[in-house]
Amino acid sequence: MKTVQVQICRREDCLDLSLPAYMSEHASGMDLLAAVQGEEIIGPGAWKRIPTGIFIAIPDGFEAQIRPRSGMALKHGISLVNSPGTIDADYRGEIGVLMINHGSEPFTVSRGDRIAQMVIVPVFRAEWVQVQALPETRRSSGGFGHTGMREGDDKGTE
Repeated sequence: MKTVQVQICRREDCLDLSLPAYMSEHASGMDLLAAVQGEEIIGPGAWKRIPTGIFIAIPDGFEAQIRPRSGMALKHGISLVNSPGTIDADYRGEIGVLMINHGSEPFTVSRGDRIAQMVIVPVFRAEWVQVQALPETRRSSGGFGHTGMREGDDKGTE
């Protein structure tokens, strides 16, 4: 497995919280912890920025993606407003998680809760090549829903 070194700093009042960590041998995302003082309540339909207390320096050519935790989505309807969130290599501010409550009950975030996952991924920059026409494909300009919902609905398209 390949690794990349990422520099990290913590707020002084967050030294009691663990650094982001992989929770299993083959996990691709590291869990981020809530650095709230006490508790934050997110009402149904509401969203809040939850601090993590960490600052990172991502190497050039990489980004961090902040993703929801599937268990929170399944059990409570909790997700992220901008999913996945992108942290660019030149950002040096505190990482905040924009949590949203799609559930029907208020959701409580407590200090140290695992609230999201962070994945470090390589980034490629696009170089535009302007052409008169694009190469044809079987899909062509087929858009949203063009392949149907069930096997066989595609009528020969992809």
